[in-house]
Amino acid sequence: MLQRFKENILRKKLLEVIAKNKRVDGLSAKKIKSVGIICLDEFSSKLNLAKEIERILEVKNVKIYSFKKFHKKEEISKIHFTEKDINFNGQFTQTDFKNFLEQPLDLLIGYFSKNNIFLESAIVQSKAVFKVGFSNVNEDLYNIEISEDAHNLIGFTTELKKYLQILKKL
Repeated sequence: MLQRFKENILRKKLLEVIAKNKRVDGLSAKKIKSVGIICLDEFSSKLNLAKEIERILEVKNVKIYSFKKFHKKEEISKIHFTEKDINFNGQFTQTDFKNFLEQPLDLLIGYFSKNNIFLESAIVQSKAVFKVGFSNVNEDLYNIEISEDAHNLIGFTTELKKYLQILKKL
């Protein structure tokens, strides 16, 4: 019950932030050097996202954070965030993740294909210059949306590379 209440508050905050920060930036010709990924744990544990994106986009040191459900018995991880890491004001409380969101990355990839208020909030709060993700999630989050199956990493990254080359970002 409390979780549903928190999610409703976060949805309202997300809509407010989106309305205030319409995505018009990121269309500069600046080349992409720094890349971050925000995804579901199911993708980061099954797909080698960072390595594949480094290989196809020919970049180095891709940073990745994954969302996973909170479990009391699991250790706190520096590469994951949970629903417990965001407060009722919509602010992330985990220091490492907050620092990640504050970095002005050249490219942020939202690697999730279904609505998730916690992932969407992270994307909106990120200071990344250019944001890319899957279509059918939330069209207000990204500069470019790619229509692809989330389990087809090669297809997604190949399509992403095409768009970035057209925009002269690679």
